[in-house]
Amino acid sequence: MALLTEAHRADIGKKSDPISALVTRRDIIKYSIATEQLQEKYLQGDEAPPLFVMGLFSALPSLDKYRPDGIPGGRGAKGPKLPLKRMMAGGTRFRQYRAIVPGDELVGVSMMTDIYEKEGRSGPLIFVEREFKITTQSNDPVIDQITSLIAR
Repeated sequence: MALLTEAHRADIGKKSDPISALVTRRDIIKYSIATEQLQEKYLQGDEAPPLFVMGLFSALPSLDKYRPDGIPGGRGAKGPKLPLKRMMAGGTRFRQYRAIVPGDELVGVSMMTDIYEKEGRSGPLIFVEREFKITTQSNDPVIDQITSLIAR
């Protein structure tokens, strides 16, 4: 098989630059309404729902930067292109250490933790695993997010 090269593996363990985000009560309330939360602590903005962080660190591109399917274009990992082009979500796991509340100043850092190949029924597959660690400004853990992507 040997589709991956050392250039593909070179970014394993390299951390991104930290991204900071301030959590506001207003943002928690808006997210809670948009995602139809039922618990009063979310609707009042006292605590953020579990998946609140999914978009917290994302840039807000202008409308002309979106693809026809509604996904922002021009995103993706830096480094060499993967030899397989069709990307699929492989899954996301979360570990939450504490609640996110208004006034939290959070820091997110991502890192590729692994990249490997497997042979599937319909041909080769490439698995990319990334970790996104969210901490407080004082480096206390808040959430670890592990995401797998599959190229085929």
